[in-house]
Amino acid sequence: MNDAAPAETLRRTLADVLDGLPPRQAAQAVDRLIATYRGATPTDAPILRDRADVAAYAAYRMPATFEAVRAALAAFADTVPGWAPERHTDLGGGTGAATWAAAATWDGAREVTVLDWAEPALALGRELAAAHPALRDTRWQRARLGAALTLDATDLITVSYVLNELTGADRAALVDAAAAAARAVVIVEAGTPDGYARVIEARGRLLDAGFRIAAPCPHGDTCPIVPGEDWCHFSARVSRSSLHRQVKGGSLAYEDEKFSYVAATRLPAGPAPARAVRKPQIRKGQVLLDLCETEPALRRVTVTKRHGDLYKAARDAAWGDAWPPAHAEEP
Repeated sequence: MNDAAPAETLRRTLADVLDGLPPRQAAQAVDRLIATYRGATPTDAPILRDRADVAAYAAYRMPATFEAVRAALAAFADTVPGWAPERHTDLGGGTGAATWAAAATWDGAREVTVLDWAEPALALGRELAAAHPALRDTRWQRARLGAALTLDATDLITVSYVLNELTGADRAALVDAAAAAARAVVIVEAGTPDGYARVIEARGRLLDAGFRIAAPCPHGDTCPIVPGEDWCHFSARVSRSSLHRQVKGGSLAYEDEKFSYVAATRLPAGPAPARAVRKPQIRKGQVLLDLCETEPALRRVTVTKRHGDLYKAARDAAWGDAWPPAHAEEP
C-alpha cells in the first residue's frame, strides 16, 4: 500500500490551484451544486458548467470523494493481495478524485483514462494531475455516460458518485458496460438509503455478469439488511483545508464522509470472513461488534478481556474493518 503522500499532494495542489477563489463566490456555487446533486430527477446536462462551478466542486467535494474511494479501494485491495491494476478507467471521474485514490492504494504508474461529460471538470483534473508523477499521463476524455457508452478492456473501473445523476436505464447500461470491459469494478455512492439502493442494484447486475463480490460483503448472496429498515454504509474521515472550511462554512478541521460501495471482480479474491457494519461500541471490559457475516447474516459479537489479543484488536477495530484480524480467531 502507498502512504499518505497522494492525499497531502492533492490537498496542497488543490490549495494552489484554487488560491484566490473568492469564498463567497465558491459558497454560492456550492449551494447551487448541492441543490442539483440532491435533486430527485437525473439531469440531461452537465452539472459542472464552467470553471467557477468546477473550482467550487473541487474545494467542496474532491477531498471527501478521494477519501471514500480510497477506503473502498483499500478494502478491495486487501482481498486481492499482490495484484495491482495496470489500466484504470474512471467513469464520470470529473476532476479525478478516484485516480488519486487509486494512486494512494497501489504504487507505481498505470494507464489511466478519465471519462466525463463536463469539459471544465476534465480541464481542472488535468491541471491537478500534473502534480502527481503517476497521473501526469492520464487521458482526459469527454464522453456521455449511458446506453451509447463503449469501453476498452481495462483492469479496474471506478464509478464514484455518478449513478445518482443517471436515469435507471443509463445506470443499468453503465454497469453492464463496466462489467463487460473490466476485471474489477468499484462503485461508490453517497451513504444514504437511496445511495445504498443504487449500489445494491449495481451489485446485482455485477453478480449476474459473473463477477464475485470482494468487498464490503463477505458473501455474494442477498444482502441481509431489510430494505426500508436500514442501509449499509461506512464512514471516512476527511481533513479540511482552510478553503474547504470557508466553502462549507464549518470550523472543524475534519468531517466524516458517509458512503456506500461495492467492489466486484473476476479475479480470485478472498473476501473478509465478516465486516463491521457499524462503529464498534467500546464499553468497560468489552467491545460490541455489529458484523455482516458469510452465512449471510447480521450478528452482534461481544469481545471481552478474556479473549486476550482479540480484545485488543476489537478495541482498535474501526467501522468497515474486516473481522476477525488475520492473526486471530473468532470468539
